[in-house]
Amino acid sequence: MSNYLAIATVTATLQRILQSAIQVDVEGARVTTNRPGSSGGGTPESGVNIYLYDVSHNPSWRSTPDLSARRGKGEIVKPRLGVDLYYLLSFYGNEIELEPQRLLGSVISTLQERRVLSQQMILDTIADSTFPFLANSDLAEQVESVKIVLVDLSLEDLSKIWSVFFQTTYSLSIAYQATAILIEGEELTQRALPARDRAFGVMPFAQQPIIERIMPQTGANQAILADSVLLIQGRQLRGATPLVRIGNVEVPPQEVSDTQIRLQLSSLPENALRPGVQSLQVIHPTENSTRNSSTDAIPAMNRNIESNAAAFILRPTITDISASDLDGSGNDLRSAKLTVQTNLFIGKNQRVILLLNERSIDNPTAYTFAAAPRSRDDRSLVVPINNVKAGSYLVRLQVDGAESLLSVDPNPNSRTFNWYSGPHIVIS
Repeated sequence: MSNYLAIATVTATLQRILQSAIQVDVEGARVTTNRPGSSGGGTPESGVNIYLYDVSHNPSWRSTPDLSARRGKGEIVKPRLGVDLYYLLSFYGNEIELEPQRLLGSVISTLQERRVLSQQMILDTIADSTFPFLANSDLAEQVESVKIVLVDLSLEDLSKIWSVFFQTTYSLSIAYQATAILIEGEELTQRALPARDRAFGVMPFAQQPIIERIMPQTGANQAILADSVLLIQGRQLRGATPLVRIGNVEVPPQEVSDTQIRLQLSSLPENALRPGVQSLQVIHPTENSTRNSSTDAIPAMNRNIESNAAAFILRPTITDISASDLDGSGNDLRSAKLTVQTNLFIGKNQRVILLLNERSIDNPTAYTFAAAPRSRDDRSLVVPINNVKAGSYLVRLQVDGAESLLSVDPNPNSRTFNWYSGPHIVIS
């Protein structure tokens, strides 16, 4: 087992073995461990950035303490948990000289040869003066070897990671999984006080609902909007009176089966949803259970059975846009304030970006602007723009990475058939 430094030791070991490889293959390249898109631009000019973006429980290593944690004569071992680490590796450098692609090849080659972090690799990392904070790490003593496995991320998965999680420009990236890291507690498990009394009652057996997938009724690759119908797919979803929790709101779904729930988002209260990533759970409320006795030794219980939390992205829709305070400043560039109306309330602390794309086939111009600070949640927001060329622009709104959709000209007889048609604004 390993102590609390195990996770950091895995990251440092990866950084160390990759650094020794890429600096030979691409001169001057270095390995960093910064958050992509972090302030100050901590990513290297030429190199690889390693970022731990997810941690999950490894089901092969169940947590303790439990019955298996007790040894002879009542001894209780330290609590432990097995976890898997997921790393995003991003590549930077001179695109003309194909440095990112050369670095990608170097990393894949290196990790293909070193698919297991050996005890010696870990010991060398702990002894490295670059990592003095890992001096007390005992990962090298872990019986189970840490394996490094390539994760097959789809284009959609990469898009979600970069646009929703990091909210920054995409860079060439791949993902690796480190499995398994067995972390052990520092103290022995404490023993509970002895029972003073015993009572017997019956709790109904109920299975936990499990969500495996959330998709709109229109299709798996379609956007989820405020008026979408969600299909929540999984197992053990049917209950006596199931509810769906989104954020802090619980509503009854329209249709329920054991493997699928149908929910109209329009059935939620008007002010309940915000654009961006939404957390969803299926709730099975349970009736109060009391002891059928005059002594009432068992207090009333009301424990809801909750599913795992699943996420989906809710996109805003622009309902209206107008310009005011137009200023030509005596040249061809314009400044103005754009007022954008949306169908959803936008939180005052949500990150809002306005995207303008010129409606032209002759070297069209694109702009990006941040919304003005807001003091309350509202459907209307103001975005100041400046140094914009006069013209007609398609408008999109990005709220915490969730981007509004553009409409398409559906008229087959139109000159602009199947082109993006709106929403748009004219800056004159």
